[in-house]
Amino acid sequence: MAKERGGERVIIVGAGPIGAILAYALRQRDIPVLLIEALPAPEIDCRAASCHPPTVAMLDELGLLEDGLDQGLVSPVFNYLDRVTGELIGRFDIGAMRDRPAHPYVLQWEQYKIVGTVLKRLENDPDAEIRMSTRVIAISQDANKVEVTVTLPDGSSDVFSGRYLVGCDGGRSTVRKLADIEFEGFTWPERFLKIDTRFDFFGLRPELTNRNYFSDPDEWLNLFKARGASGEGMWRAVSPTLPEQTDEELLAPDAVEARLQKFCPKQGRYEIATIALYKVHQRVAATFNRGRVLLAGDSAHVNNPVGGMGMNGGIHDAMNLADKLQQIWFGRADAQPLLDRYTRQRRKAQVDYVQAQSIQNKQTLGEKDPAERKRKLDSIRRQSAEPELHDAFIRRACLIDSLRDANATL
Repeated sequence: MAKERGGERVIIVGAGPIGAILAYALRQRDIPVLLIEALPAPEIDCRAASCHPPTVAMLDELGLLEDGLDQGLVSPVFNYLDRVTGELIGRFDIGAMRDRPAHPYVLQWEQYKIVGTVLKRLENDPDAEIRMSTRVIAISQDANKVEVTVTLPDGSSDVFSGRYLVGCDGGRSTVRKLADIEFEGFTWPERFLKIDTRFDFFGLRPELTNRNYFSDPDEWLNLFKARGASGEGMWRAVSPTLPEQTDEELLAPDAVEARLQKFCPKQGRYEIATIALYKVHQRVAATFNRGRVLLAGDSAHVNNPVGGMGMNGGIHDAMNLADKLQQIWFGRADAQPLLDRYTRQRRKAQVDYVQAQSIQNKQTLGEKDPAERKRKLDSIRRQSAEPELHDAFIRRACLIDSLRDANATL
């Protein structure tokens, strides 16, 4: 085992969008970082691609917005549709809000593009060390430091030390498990199927926008457009499956084709780019701080994707934590009270807003009882039509209320 290295830095585990943003935010605050990632290169996955207005403001603060606008799509409007009748139920326009946010749109900027942009900016920074193909296997801490034992690409082990360790390593977080932090919540019985296609739905359904929610009592659908890897345009369709359906049954080409044809019938088959089948959880860590070990993003909370809230909540974690670590690092605040407040603020955002709203979104789209389904769709129709309700709906859906109330928590 090599000799212990470093010490005056923050160690971040996980080079996804949250770990990358946190590293970049800390470097802008003159705090050295070590970013550790188990994969040999950032994962190319467009599962998360929506940046809501408060998140866009954070990207602007970091100096990343110009890249996001260049690589992504601006989406000021989102639709709710009834697949059964074909009716457009509700249209919500962020730009039409009476008290518009500074950035009145959702930016469809895929997570892998965010990571690539940030890592490129960090690669020549001598105080930002990046270690790929490096896997955490143990952690320990005392009153002054935290130590991380890792396996290196060649199979050998090493120990790195820092003042703080932040787990940004996803829903199966090794850091969270090693810190013995409970992940409270549940797993949905059905899995979700994600289908990516380059077919341009605008030519087929002109009433669509870049962000669409189809209600259906048997098989609802999220349909979002992103720019795609080379700007060609990529649509992502997400829908539920039945618990008893097998992988082979769900991933069969004819089954995938039938799923898309159900929502948007067309001549000929769809061109499928990628498909993925995954379990969906609603969970929040019991605490986001344990001594010098901290959690952010999916390591701290996971939710279903209806509403595109997961990555946003993680970026809000990262910016909140970067501000607090800056105060602690430069002696402007005591660590424990401030980090306890970080947990209170970000858990409130998750429990009171993201978890509650994402569960409600899913239940609304998939409601089976005819009377209750009618009530829920009528509610969306009314909220879309009345300005005060329209704006309140957007503030909840786009995490504007979530961020405001969380930041006000003492």
